[in-house]
Amino acid sequence: MAEVPDEELVRRFRDGDAAAFGALVERHQRRVYNLALRMTGREEDARDATQDAFLAALRKLHGFRGEAAFTTWLHRVTVNACYDLLRKRSRTPLPLERSDGEDRPPVPEPAAADHAERVDLALDVRRALLRVPEEFRAVLVLCDVQDLSYEQAAAALGVPVGTVKSRLHRGRVALGRLLVERERPAPADPSEDVSP
Repeated sequence: MAEVPDEELVRRFRDGDAAAFGALVERHQRRVYNLALRMTGREEDARDATQDAFLAALRKLHGFRGEAAFTTWLHRVTVNACYDLLRKRSRTPLPLERSDGEDRPPVPEPAAADHAERVDLALDVRRALLRVPEEFRAVLVLCDVQDLSYEQAAAALGVPVGTVKSRLHRGRVALGRLLVERERPAPADPSEDVSP
């Protein structure tokens, strides 16, 4: 059986079918959570932002005009929920944490010799991403992680396409610098003279 399009579920919800909103939540909750996790950096904050995003979507869905795809509109609602949460918390995102207290996810047995190195790099990228300024991070997550087009990201963020391109470039540069920093050796302590 073919999946009911988002726009049809929105129409059904507007016509009084509350289950249609439940279907939208079920369909998009993983994507919204993943976006929130990458924006906030903490599972607890991502859960809160996800909940806030769906509550905002529920309140605003009657005003959804369909000028953009529902998923684009939902991305915008989610990014705004993340911005609101981060402003309320008045802090920079913390490194991704796990509910069991571990800093890193368990690393599966390596399938290839370089698997552990790829996992470490992926974790380093995630941590570095959290240090990129929010407006650049949002574009990086939408375009590079969730594969939205420039136009879709622009609609989701409510900015021109040129702004998306500029922020994406600046975000990639910032992320690259942060990753280069991770590879530089720590500066030698000048008080430790190693000369003969």
